[in-house]
Amino acid sequence: MLWLALHLPALPLQIFTRGLADPSIPIGVIDASRRTRILAVNTAARTIGVFAGQALSAAQAIAPNLRVQARQTERETALLAEVACWAGRFTPRISLAPPDAVLLEISGSLRLFGSLGIIEQQAQDGLALLGIQARTACAPTPLAASWFARCGQASAAGTDWLATLDDLPLSILDHTEAPSASASLSSALELLDGLGARSIGAVRALPSAGLSHRRGQAVTLLIARARGEQADPRTWFEPPARFAHELALPEPTDHSEALLFAARRLFASLAAWLHARHAAIDHCRLLLIHESQSPTTLELVLGHPANDESHLALIARERLTTYALPGEVCALRLEAEHSLTHGQLTEDLFGAAGQDRNDAIRLLDRLRARLGKDAVRRLSTVSDHRPELAWQTLDASAPLPRAPLDKDKALSFPERRRPVWLLPEPQPINPQQFALLSDAERIESGWWDNSDIRRDYYLAQHKDHRLCWIFHQLDPPGGWYLQGYFA
Repeated sequence: MLWLALHLPALPLQIFTRGLADPSIPIGVIDASRRTRILAVNTAARTIGVFAGQALSAAQAIAPNLRVQARQTERETALLAEVACWAGRFTPRISLAPPDAVLLEISGSLRLFGSLGIIEQQAQDGLALLGIQARTACAPTPLAASWFARCGQASAAGTDWLATLDDLPLSILDHTEAPSASASLSSALELLDGLGARSIGAVRALPSAGLSHRRGQAVTLLIARARGEQADPRTWFEPPARFAHELALPEPTDHSEALLFAARRLFASLAAWLHARHAAIDHCRLLLIHESQSPTTLELVLGHPANDESHLALIARERLTTYALPGEVCALRLEAEHSLTHGQLTEDLFGAAGQDRNDAIRLLDRLRARLGKDAVRRLSTVSDHRPELAWQTLDASAPLPRAPLDKDKALSFPERRRPVWLLPEPQPINPQQFALLSDAERIESGWWDNSDIRRDYYLAQHKDHRLCWIFHQLDPPGGWYLQGYFA
Protein backbone atom coordinates (compact mmCIF):
# COMPACT_ATOMS: atom_id res chain seq x y z
CA MET A 1 0.00 0.00 0.00
CA LEU A 2 1.02 3.61 -0.52
CA TRP A 3 -0.50 6.46 1.44
CA LEU A 4 -0.52 10.15 0.57
CA ALA A 5 -1.09 12.49 3.51
CA LEU A 6 -2.56 15.98 3.05
CA HIS A 7 -1.76 17.97 6.17
CA LEU A 8 -3.36 21.41 6.67
CA PRO A 9 -1.10 23.08 9.25
CA ALA A 10 -3.07 26.35 9.35
CA LEU A 11 -6.59 24.93 9.18
CA PRO A 12 -8.10 27.29 11.84
CA LEU A 13 -6.79 30.24 9.82
CA GLN A 14 -7.49 28.98 6.32
CA ILE A 15 -11.24 28.74 6.76
CA PHE A 16 -11.11 32.55 6.72
CA THR A 17 -8.18 33.32 4.40
CA ARG A 18 -9.31 31.05 1.55
CA GLY A 19 -12.06 33.53 0.75
CA LEU A 20 -9.80 36.59 1.04
CA ALA A 21 -9.18 38.35 -2.27
CA ASP A 22 -6.64 40.83 -0.84
CA PRO A 23 -3.67 39.01 0.82
CA SER A 24 -2.36 42.26 2.35
CA ILE A 25 -5.16 42.33 4.95
CA PRO A 26 -3.85 41.09 8.36
CA ILE A 27 -5.98 38.38 9.99
CA GLY A 28 -5.61 36.69 13.35
CA VAL A 29 -7.52 33.80 14.94
CA ILE A 30 -8.13 33.40 18.65
CA ASP A 31 -9.17 30.23 20.48
CA ALA A 32 -12.35 30.12 22.53
CA SER A 33 -10.45 28.78 25.55
CA ARG A 34 -7.72 31.44 25.31
CA ARG A 35 -9.39 34.52 23.92
CA THR A 36 -6.57 36.78 25.10
CA ARG A 37 -3.95 35.03 22.96
CA ILE A 38 -3.43 34.83 19.20
CA LEU A 39 -3.73 31.26 17.92
CA ALA A 40 -2.72 31.79 14.27
CA VAL A 41 -1.98 34.68 11.90
CA ASN A 42 -1.60 35.07 8.15
CA THR A 43 1.50 36.32 6.34
CA ALA A 44 0.31 39.94 6.26
CA ALA A 45 -0.10 40.00 10.04
CA ARG A 46 3.22 38.25 10.60
CA THR A 47 4.97 40.83 8.44
CA ILE A 48 3.92 43.70 10.72
CA GLY A 49 4.98 41.92 13.90
CA VAL A 50 1.96 39.87 15.00
CA PHE A 51 2.69 36.22 15.85
CA ALA A 52 0.99 33.14 17.25
CA GLY A 53 0.98 33.06 21.06
CA GLN A 54 1.09 36.84 21.34
CA ALA A 55 -1.30 38.62 23.67
CA LEU A 56 -4.30 39.97 21.81
CA SER A 57 -3.90 43.42 23.36
CA ALA A 58 -0.29 43.61 22.21
CA ALA A 59 -1.22 42.46 18.72
CA GLN A 60 -3.94 45.09 18.41
CA ALA A 61 -1.53 47.76 19.66
CA ILE A 62 0.94 46.82 16.91
CA ALA A 63 -1.72 46.40 14.21
CA PRO A 64 -4.92 48.38 14.92
CA ASN A 65 -6.38 47.14 11.62
CA LEU A 66 -5.89 43.47 12.57
CA ARG A 67 -9.07 41.51 11.83
CA VAL A 68 -9.61 39.10 14.67
CA GLN A 69 -11.73 36.00 14.14
CA ALA A 70 -12.85 33.49 16.76
CA ARG A 71 -11.88 29.92 15.97
CA GLN A 72 -14.72 27.86 14.49
CA THR A 73 -14.07 24.16 14.93
CA GLU A 74 -17.30 23.22 13.14
CA ARG A 75 -16.11 24.96 9.98
CA GLU A 76 -12.72 23.26 10.34
CA THR A 77 -14.39 19.85 10.40
CA ALA A 78 -16.53 20.82 7.39
CA LEU A 79 -13.48 22.02 5.44
CA LEU A 80 -11.65 18.77 6.18
CA ALA A 81 -14.64 16.87 4.76
CA GLU A 82 -14.65 19.19 1.73
CA VAL A 83 -10.99 18.38 1.08
CA ALA A 84 -11.82 14.66 1.36
CA CYS A 85 -14.61 15.08 -1.23
CA TRP A 86 -12.21 16.95 -3.48
CA ALA A 87 -9.57 14.23 -3.10
CA GLY A 88 -11.96 11.70 -4.62
CA ARG A 89 -10.57 12.71 -8.00
CA PHE A 90 -7.41 10.73 -7.14
CA THR A 91 -8.76 7.65 -5.34
CA PRO A 92 -11.96 6.40 -3.69
CA ARG A 93 -9.94 5.10 -0.70
CA ILE A 94 -9.86 8.15 1.56
CA SER A 95 -9.68 8.39 5.34
CA LEU A 96 -10.03 11.43 7.58
CA ALA A 97 -7.26 12.03 10.10
CA PRO A 98 -8.66 14.74 12.36
CA PRO A 99 -8.08 17.39 13.35
CA ASP A 100 -6.14 18.60 10.30
CA ALA A 101 -5.20 15.84 7.83
CA VAL A 102 -6.67 13.66 5.09
CA LEU A 103 -5.12 10.33 4.04
CA LEU A 104 -5.35 8.85 0.53
CA GLU A 105 -4.43 5.28 -0.38
CA ILE A 106 -3.06 5.79 -3.92
CA SER A 107 -1.29 2.55 -4.84
CA GLY A 108 -4.03 1.77 -7.36
CA SER A 109 -3.84 5.27 -8.90
CA LEU A 110 -0.14 5.39 -9.83
CA ARG A 111 -0.63 3.78 -13.22
CA LEU A 112 -3.58 6.06 -14.03
CA PHE A 113 -1.75 9.30 -13.23
CA GLY A 114 1.73 8.19 -14.27
CA SER A 115 3.80 8.63 -11.13
CA LEU A 116 3.76 9.63 -7.49
CA GLY A 117 5.29 13.01 -8.33
CA ILE A 118 2.46 13.83 -10.74
CA ILE A 119 -0.18 12.99 -8.12
CA GLU A 120 1.53 15.16 -5.50
CA GLN A 121 1.89 18.08 -7.91
CA GLN A 122 -1.74 17.86 -9.01
CA ALA A 123 -2.80 17.66 -5.37
CA GLN A 124 -0.85 20.82 -4.53
CA ASP A 125 -2.21 22.67 -7.56
CA GLY A 126 -5.78 21.56 -6.90
CA LEU A 127 -5.68 22.55 -3.24
CA ALA A 128 -4.35 25.96 -4.25
CA LEU A 129 -7.49 26.45 -6.36
CA LEU A 130 -9.50 25.74 -3.21
CA GLY A 131 -7.48 28.41 -1.39
CA ILE A 132 -5.76 25.84 0.82
CA GLN A 133 -2.07 25.44 1.54
CA ALA A 134 -1.10 21.89 2.53
CA ARG A 135 1.92 19.73 3.15
CA THR A 136 2.05 16.38 1.38
CA ALA A 137 4.08 13.26 2.03
CA CYS A 138 3.92 9.57 1.15
CA ALA A 139 4.73 6.39 3.04
CA PRO A 140 3.66 2.72 2.99
CA THR A 141 1.66 3.25 6.22
CA PRO A 142 -0.93 5.94 6.94
CA LEU A 143 0.56 6.98 10.27
CA ALA A 144 4.06 7.39 8.83
CA ALA A 145 2.72 9.44 5.93
CA SER A 146 0.86 11.67 8.37
CA TRP A 147 3.98 12.19 10.49
CA PHE A 148 6.14 12.95 7.46
CA ALA A 149 3.64 15.56 6.27
CA ARG A 150 3.48 17.19 9.72
CA CYS A 151 7.25 17.46 9.86
CA GLY A 152 7.47 18.83 6.32
CA GLN A 153 9.43 15.74 5.30
CA ALA A 154 9.70 14.94 1.59
CA SER A 155 7.97 11.83 0.27
CA ALA A 156 9.69 8.77 1.69
CA ALA A 157 8.13 5.85 -0.11
CA GLY A 158 11.45 4.15 -1.00
CA THR A 159 13.40 1.46 0.79
CA ASP A 160 14.95 3.91 3.29
CA TRP A 161 11.68 5.26 4.64
CA LEU A 162 12.14 3.41 7.94
CA ALA A 163 15.44 5.18 8.50
CA THR A 164 13.74 8.49 7.75
CA LEU A 165 11.04 7.60 10.23
CA ASP A 166 13.64 6.96 12.94
CA ASP A 167 14.98 10.49 12.46
CA LEU A 168 11.63 12.14 13.22
CA PRO A 169 11.38 13.97 16.56
CA LEU A 170 9.54 12.13 19.30
CA SER A 171 7.27 15.13 19.80
CA ILE A 172 5.43 14.17 16.61
CA LEU A 173 3.64 11.43 18.58
CA ASP A 174 1.89 14.09 20.61
CA HIS A 175 0.01 15.14 17.42
CA THR A 176 -1.26 11.68 16.55
CA GLU A 177 -4.92 11.35 15.66
CA ALA A 178 -5.21 7.89 17.26
CA PRO A 179 -7.74 7.38 20.07
CA SER A 180 -4.88 6.09 22.23
CA ALA A 181 -3.45 9.62 22.39
CA SER A 182 -4.55 10.02 25.98
CA ALA A 183 -3.10 10.67 29.41
CA SER A 184 -1.06 7.43 29.24
CA LEU A 185 0.65 8.60 26.04
CA SER A 186 1.36 12.03 27.50
CA SER A 187 2.91 10.54 30.63
CA ALA A 188 4.99 8.15 28.52
CA LEU A 189 6.31 11.02 26.41
CA GLU A 190 7.25 12.93 29.56
CA LEU A 191 9.10 9.88 30.83
CA LEU A 192 11.01 9.43 27.57
CA ASP A 193 11.88 13.10 27.45
CA GLY A 194 13.34 12.78 30.93
CA LEU A 195 15.42 9.84 29.72
CA GLY A 196 16.84 12.01 26.93
CA ALA A 197 15.06 10.24 24.05
CA ARG A 198 14.41 12.89 21.45
CA SER A 199 13.70 10.85 18.31
CA ILE A 200 11.74 7.76 17.32
CA GLY A 201 14.98 5.92 16.62
CA ALA A 202 16.23 6.68 20.13
CA VAL A 203 13.07 5.16 21.60
CA ARG A 204 13.48 2.02 19.50
CA ALA A 205 17.02 1.65 20.82
CA LEU A 206 15.71 1.38 24.40
CA PRO A 207 14.83 -2.05 25.84
CA SER A 208 11.20 -2.79 25.05
CA ALA A 209 10.66 -4.66 28.31
CA GLY A 210 11.81 -1.69 30.32
CA LEU A 211 9.50 0.64 28.40
CA SER A 212 6.51 -1.59 29.03
CA HIS A 213 7.36 -1.70 32.73
CA ARG A 214 7.54 2.12 32.79
CA ARG A 215 4.20 2.70 31.05
CA GLY A 216 5.79 3.27 27.64
CA GLN A 217 3.66 0.70 25.84
CA ALA A 218 1.45 3.37 24.21
CA VAL A 219 4.52 4.85 22.50
CA THR A 220 5.87 1.52 21.27
CA LEU A 221 2.46 0.56 19.85
CA LEU A 222 2.24 3.83 17.91
CA ILE A 223 5.73 3.37 16.50
CA ALA A 224 4.88 -0.23 15.55
CA ARG A 225 1.81 1.02 13.67
CA ALA A 226 3.84 3.63 11.86
CA ARG A 227 6.44 1.02 10.81
CA GLY A 228 3.79 -1.41 9.60
CA GLU A 229 4.52 -3.95 12.35
CA GLN A 230 1.04 -3.57 13.84
CA ALA A 231 -2.29 -3.38 12.04
CA ASP A 232 -3.64 0.13 11.50
CA PRO A 233 -7.22 -0.22 10.20
CA ARG A 234 -8.80 2.96 8.87
CA THR A 235 -12.41 4.02 8.41
CA TRP A 236 -13.07 4.95 4.79
CA PHE A 237 -14.64 8.31 4.08
CA GLU A 238 -18.01 8.16 2.33
CA PRO A 239 -18.63 11.24 0.16
CA PRO A 240 -22.13 12.71 0.44
CA ALA A 241 -24.71 12.10 -2.28
CA ARG A 242 -25.26 15.85 -2.70
CA PHE A 243 -22.78 18.69 -2.73
CA ALA A 244 -23.28 21.33 -0.03
CA HIS A 245 -20.29 23.29 1.29
CA GLU A 246 -19.94 26.68 2.91
CA LEU A 247 -17.18 29.27 2.88
CA ALA A 248 -16.81 31.98 5.52
CA LEU A 249 -15.67 35.45 4.47
CA PRO A 250 -13.05 37.27 6.59
CA GLU A 251 -15.38 40.26 6.75
CA PRO A 252 -18.88 41.07 5.41
CA THR A 253 -18.89 42.56 1.92
CA ASP A 254 -21.26 43.32 -0.94
CA HIS A 255 -18.55 43.80 -3.58
CA SER A 256 -19.25 41.48 -6.50
CA GLU A 257 -15.57 40.81 -7.32
CA ALA A 258 -14.78 39.81 -3.73
CA LEU A 259 -17.81 37.50 -3.69
CA LEU A 260 -16.86 36.00 -7.03
CA PHE A 261 -13.29 35.34 -5.81
CA ALA A 262 -14.65 33.39 -2.84
CA ALA A 263 -17.25 31.60 -4.97
CA ARG A 264 -14.50 30.31 -7.27
CA ARG A 265 -13.14 28.28 -4.35
CA LEU A 266 -16.47 26.52 -4.01
CA PHE A 267 -16.80 26.01 -7.77
CA ALA A 268 -13.37 24.33 -7.85
CA SER A 269 -14.49 22.04 -5.03
CA LEU A 270 -17.74 21.22 -6.86
CA ALA A 271 -15.86 20.48 -10.10
CA ALA A 272 -13.57 17.99 -8.33
CA TRP A 273 -16.59 16.33 -6.67
CA LEU A 274 -18.21 15.95 -10.09
CA HIS A 275 -15.01 14.65 -11.75
CA ALA A 276 -14.74 11.96 -9.08
CA ARG A 277 -18.27 10.85 -9.96
CA HIS A 278 -17.77 11.22 -13.74
CA ALA A 279 -20.80 13.48 -13.60
CA ALA A 280 -21.97 16.99 -14.44
CA ILE A 281 -24.74 19.36 -13.40
CA ASP A 282 -27.16 21.61 -15.24
CA HIS A 283 -28.27 23.51 -12.15
CA CYS A 284 -26.77 24.58 -8.82
CA ARG A 285 -27.61 27.08 -6.12
CA LEU A 286 -25.33 29.76 -4.65
CA LEU A 287 -26.56 31.12 -1.33
CA LEU A 288 -25.28 34.49 -0.13
CA ILE A 289 -25.60 34.42 3.65
CA HIS A 290 -26.24 37.71 5.46
CA GLU A 291 -25.80 38.43 9.15
CA SER A 292 -29.26 39.74 10.00
CA GLN A 293 -31.59 38.56 7.22
CA SER A 294 -32.46 35.50 5.20
CA PRO A 295 -29.95 34.30 2.58
CA THR A 296 -30.05 35.54 -1.00
CA THR A 297 -30.33 32.62 -3.44
CA LEU A 298 -28.83 32.74 -6.92
CA GLU A 299 -30.03 29.92 -9.16
CA LEU A 300 -27.28 29.08 -11.66
CA VAL A 301 -28.94 27.31 -14.60
CA LEU A 302 -26.81 25.88 -17.40
CA GLY A 303 -28.04 25.17 -20.90
CA HIS A 304 -26.02 21.94 -21.03
CA PRO A 305 -24.59 19.67 -18.29
CA ALA A 306 -21.08 20.83 -17.33
CA ASN A 307 -18.43 20.17 -14.68
CA ASP A 308 -16.08 23.05 -15.41
CA GLU A 309 -15.48 25.54 -12.60
CA SER A 310 -14.62 28.35 -15.04
CA HIS A 311 -18.00 27.94 -16.75
CA LEU A 312 -19.82 28.10 -13.42
CA ALA A 313 -17.80 31.15 -12.37
CA LEU A 314 -18.70 32.87 -15.64
CA ILE A 315 -22.41 32.38 -15.01
CA ALA A 316 -22.05 33.52 -11.40
CA ARG A 317 -20.29 36.69 -12.56
CA GLU A 318 -23.19 37.58 -14.86
CA ARG A 319 -25.69 37.03 -12.05
CA LEU A 320 -23.72 38.94 -9.42
CA THR A 321 -23.06 41.99 -11.62
CA THR A 322 -26.77 42.47 -12.32
CA TYR A 323 -28.18 41.53 -8.90
CA ALA A 324 -28.87 44.15 -6.21
CA LEU A 325 -27.92 42.61 -2.87
CA PRO A 326 -30.12 43.52 0.13
CA GLY A 327 -27.07 43.69 2.43
CA GLU A 328 -23.50 42.63 3.05
CA VAL A 329 -22.58 38.94 2.74
CA CYS A 330 -20.69 37.12 5.51
CA ALA A 331 -20.55 33.61 4.00
CA LEU A 332 -21.25 31.69 0.80
CA ARG A 333 -22.85 28.29 0.42
CA LEU A 334 -22.94 26.23 -2.78
CA GLU A 335 -25.46 23.42 -3.23
CA ALA A 336 -25.90 20.91 -6.05
CA GLU A 337 -28.47 18.18 -5.52
CA HIS A 338 -28.78 16.26 -8.78
CA SER A 339 -25.73 15.16 -10.76
CA LEU A 340 -26.06 13.91 -14.33
CA THR A 341 -24.03 11.49 -16.38
CA HIS A 342 -21.38 13.43 -18.24
CA GLY A 343 -20.44 12.14 -21.70
CA GLN A 344 -16.94 13.10 -22.75
CA LEU A 345 -16.42 14.22 -26.35
CA THR A 346 -13.80 12.39 -28.37
CA GLU A 347 -11.06 14.85 -29.26
CA ASP A 348 -9.36 15.07 -32.60
CA LEU A 349 -5.59 15.15 -33.18
CA PHE A 350 -5.36 18.71 -31.85
CA GLY A 351 -7.73 18.23 -28.91
CA ALA A 352 -10.41 20.59 -30.26
CA ALA A 353 -13.47 18.37 -30.44
CA GLY A 354 -16.73 20.19 -29.91
CA GLN A 355 -15.02 23.55 -29.37
CA ASP A 356 -17.55 25.49 -31.43
CA ARG A 357 -20.44 23.77 -29.64
CA ASN A 358 -18.93 24.49 -26.21
CA ASP A 359 -18.45 28.15 -27.13
CA ALA A 360 -22.07 28.40 -28.24
CA ILE A 361 -23.25 26.80 -24.97
CA ARG A 362 -21.16 29.22 -22.91
CA LEU A 363 -22.56 32.19 -24.83
CA LEU A 364 -26.11 30.94 -24.37
CA ASP A 365 -25.61 30.46 -20.62
CA ARG A 366 -24.13 33.95 -20.25
CA LEU A 367 -27.08 35.51 -22.07
CA ARG A 368 -29.56 33.62 -19.91
CA ALA A 369 -27.71 34.64 -16.74
CA ARG A 370 -27.55 38.32 -17.71
CA LEU A 371 -30.92 38.82 -19.46
CA GLY A 372 -33.05 36.29 -17.61
CA LYS A 373 -34.26 32.78 -18.31
CA ASP A 374 -37.22 33.84 -20.47
CA ALA A 375 -35.33 36.46 -22.48
CA VAL A 376 -33.42 33.91 -24.59
CA ARG A 377 -35.45 31.71 -26.91
CA ARG A 378 -34.67 29.12 -29.56
CA LEU A 379 -36.31 28.76 -32.95
CA SER A 380 -37.69 25.41 -34.00
CA THR A 381 -39.51 24.21 -37.10
CA VAL A 382 -43.12 22.99 -37.09
CA SER A 383 -44.62 20.47 -39.48
CA ASP A 384 -46.67 23.02 -41.41
CA HIS A 385 -46.18 24.36 -44.95
CA ARG A 386 -47.71 27.76 -44.13
CA PRO A 387 -44.70 30.07 -43.59
CA GLU A 388 -46.16 32.01 -40.67
CA LEU A 389 -46.99 28.73 -38.87
CA ALA A 390 -43.89 26.70 -39.82
CA TRP A 391 -41.80 27.84 -36.84
CA GLN A 392 -42.08 28.40 -33.11
CA THR A 393 -40.01 29.71 -30.22
CA LEU A 394 -38.95 27.38 -27.41
CA ASP A 395 -37.05 27.72 -24.18
CA ALA A 396 -33.34 27.81 -24.93
CA SER A 397 -32.70 24.71 -22.80
CA ALA A 398 -35.56 22.66 -24.29
CA PRO A 399 -34.42 19.45 -26.03
CA LEU A 400 -34.45 19.37 -29.79
CA PRO A 401 -37.31 17.35 -31.32
CA ARG A 402 -36.35 13.93 -32.58
CA ALA A 403 -36.43 13.24 -36.28
CA PRO A 404 -39.01 10.67 -37.45
CA LEU A 405 -37.62 7.16 -37.69
CA ASP A 406 -39.50 6.58 -40.96
CA LYS A 407 -38.15 9.07 -43.47
CA ASP A 408 -41.12 8.43 -45.77
CA LYS A 409 -43.45 9.81 -43.07
CA ALA A 410 -41.35 12.90 -42.42
CA LEU A 411 -42.65 16.18 -43.76
CA SER A 412 -40.54 17.11 -46.79
CA PHE A 413 -40.14 20.78 -47.64
CA PRO A 414 -39.32 21.79 -51.21
CA GLU A 415 -35.71 22.54 -52.03
CA ARG A 416 -36.35 26.28 -52.06
CA ARG A 417 -34.69 29.18 -50.32
CA ARG A 418 -36.44 30.45 -47.22
CA PRO A 419 -35.74 33.80 -45.55
CA VAL A 420 -34.77 33.91 -41.89
CA TRP A 421 -36.53 37.26 -41.42
CA LEU A 422 -40.30 36.83 -41.74
CA LEU A 423 -42.58 39.79 -41.15
CA PRO A 424 -45.14 39.51 -38.33
CA GLU A 425 -47.90 39.98 -40.92
CA PRO A 426 -47.60 39.95 -44.74
CA GLN A 427 -47.60 43.52 -46.13
CA PRO A 428 -49.37 44.49 -49.38
CA ILE A 429 -46.95 45.66 -52.08
CA ASN A 430 -46.90 47.07 -55.60
CA PRO A 431 -45.58 44.22 -57.79
CA GLN A 432 -44.19 46.70 -60.32
CA GLN A 433 -41.44 47.58 -57.83
CA PHE A 434 -40.15 43.99 -57.81
CA ALA A 435 -38.29 41.85 -60.34
CA LEU A 436 -39.15 38.14 -60.14
CA LEU A 437 -36.06 35.90 -59.91
CA SER A 438 -37.68 32.46 -59.70
CA ASP A 439 -40.59 30.38 -60.86
CA ALA A 440 -43.77 30.23 -58.81
CA GLU A 441 -43.87 27.93 -55.77
CA ARG A 442 -47.49 27.18 -54.93
CA ILE A 443 -48.47 26.55 -51.30
CA GLU A 444 -52.00 25.27 -50.59
CA SER A 445 -52.53 24.18 -47.01
CA GLY A 446 -54.54 24.70 -43.82
CA TRP A 447 -57.97 23.48 -44.89
CA TRP A 448 -58.31 21.40 -41.68
CA ASP A 449 -58.28 24.37 -39.28
CA ASN A 450 -60.21 26.95 -41.38
CA SER A 451 -56.99 28.90 -42.02
CA ASP A 452 -56.34 27.59 -45.51
CA ILE A 453 -54.16 29.53 -47.97
CA ARG A 454 -53.56 29.39 -51.73
CA ARG A 455 -50.49 31.38 -52.70
CA ASP A 456 -47.78 31.52 -55.36
CA TYR A 457 -44.42 32.44 -53.83
CA TYR A 458 -41.50 34.07 -55.69
CA LEU A 459 -37.94 35.05 -55.01
CA ALA A 460 -37.86 38.72 -56.00
CA GLN A 461 -35.61 41.76 -55.91
CA HIS A 462 -36.86 45.17 -54.90
CA LYS A 463 -35.83 48.20 -56.91
CA ASP A 464 -33.51 49.19 -54.02
CA HIS A 465 -31.76 45.78 -54.50
CA ARG A 466 -33.18 44.09 -51.41
CA LEU A 467 -33.76 40.36 -51.85
CA CYS A 468 -37.34 39.52 -50.83
CA TRP A 469 -39.83 36.71 -50.61
CA ILE A 470 -43.21 37.74 -52.02
CA PHE A 471 -46.41 35.94 -52.93
CA HIS A 472 -49.52 36.36 -55.03
CA GLN A 473 -52.78 35.68 -53.20
CA LEU A 474 -54.88 33.35 -55.39
CA ASP A 475 -58.08 33.53 -53.36
CA PRO A 476 -60.23 36.67 -53.54
CA PRO A 477 -59.60 39.52 -53.14
CA GLY A 478 -56.11 38.53 -54.46
CA GLY A 479 -53.18 40.94 -54.43
CA TRP A 480 -49.44 40.82 -53.90
CA TYR A 481 -47.76 40.67 -50.49
CA LEU A 482 -44.29 40.78 -48.95
CA GLN A 483 -43.60 37.79 -46.62
CA GLY A 484 -39.95 38.34 -45.60
CA TYR A 485 -36.40 39.42 -46.38
CA PHE A 486 -33.22 37.50 -47.14
CA ALA A 487 -30.01 38.54 -45.40
